[in-house]
Amino acid sequence: MTTVIIEDEKPSARRLKRMVEAMDIHVLQVLHSVEEAIVWYKANTHPDLVFLDIQLSDGLSFEIFDEVTIESSIIFTTAYDEYALKAFKLKSVDYLLKPIDQDELEFAVKKFKSQIKTSKPEVDFMALTKLLSSPPATTYKKRYTIKVGQHLKIFNVDDIECFYSENKGTYLHATGNRSYLMDTTLEQLENELDITCFYRISRKFFINITAIKDIVAYTNSRLELKLNHFDASEVIVSREKVKDFKAWLEGQV
Repeated sequence: MTTVIIEDEKPSARRLKRMVEAMDIHVLQVLHSVEEAIVWYKANTHPDLVFLDIQLSDGLSFEIFDEVTIESSIIFTTAYDEYALKAFKLKSVDYLLKPIDQDELEFAVKKFKSQIKTSKPEVDFMALTKLLSSPPATTYKKRYTIKVGQHLKIFNVDDIECFYSENKGTYLHATGNRSYLMDTTLEQLENELDITCFYRISRKFFINITAIKDIVAYTNSRLELKLNHFDASEVIVSREKVKDFKAWLEGQV
């Protein structure tokens, strides 16, 4: 079984190549751009399977197939959010969200092997391009209700400084400087909160950007946040999150 990897991020390409080769799949070539892929496809026998990143440095990878009639099945490898990709599937074998998980990779390859016994899926590149140019609107939660005694309190997300976990519970901290226990998890909140306003700085905290009063350098290349009201514990941006956190602060989400 042969494959080609088309991926413009070289560290990601090297990692995927190692993962694929560990499954006894022969990687014929790693390609990094639309132009490079077109040249290679025109000059070589097409592989059984291609791992295809959607956004390459010189354009959408679909442009390759404006120039070349593809004879390979496709597994997309992409950083695009799952909500968009679930909307179409478009007859590709599968898609893998970065960073690629080994179990998901193995499942996708197994799916490919089962499909080639019947017929090769055909990808509707036109529909995919159209969808990615105008992705479906995402609806985020605007308020939360919390039971307090026999009453329900309503909190608009603008009035929530942070969400945090403590002692296996999840809490919201409101601008009134009180915390309230919620019936949810931080993982569930990831799909509910507007990422332009809230950021998960660590396993423990989701922070509202409007609640940040100060940012201070902390040990081990981390950052400490001072919030307008919350001071129950240290609010620390984990080291692996610092780069993305700074990008989020600048609106690069």
